Amino acid sequence: MRDERAAERRRPGAVAGLRGGGREEPLIGGPRRAAPRPPRFFTVHLGFAAAEPAVARELAVAYAEALSLLRPELALGAAALSPADAWHRAERLFCGAVGPDGERCADVADHPGFHHAPGPGGLGWGDGD
Repeated sequence: MRDERAAERRRPGAVAGLRGGGREEPLIGGPRRAAPRPPRFFTVHLGFAAAEPAVARELAVAYAEALSLLRPELALGAAALSPADAWHRAERLFCGAVGPDGERCADVADHPGFHHAPGPGGLGWGDGD
């Protein structure tokens, strides 16, 4: 059997440190990150039936706009559409082009003409009518 006194002679305080040494600190440290984690983006996948891709796109835009009215924290510009069995083929629903003042176009993707920022009377930019 090992003599604890021999270990104490070689490294004073080592054995006392293992036993807590009279400290009342917890043995398990707190979290390394003091501040809470920053918010992350998540995606919800909603399924619906449509006769063809053009109809599906129209429905998806309508669903996304309606949900953004109910829940303004939704990232409308990140909305995408894909076939149910091929999420890797997702296509953006909204343009999202960045304007001169950092605003983003809120029109549907591949729209013709001018860009408009979100909101009534939003700033317009780009080549258009």
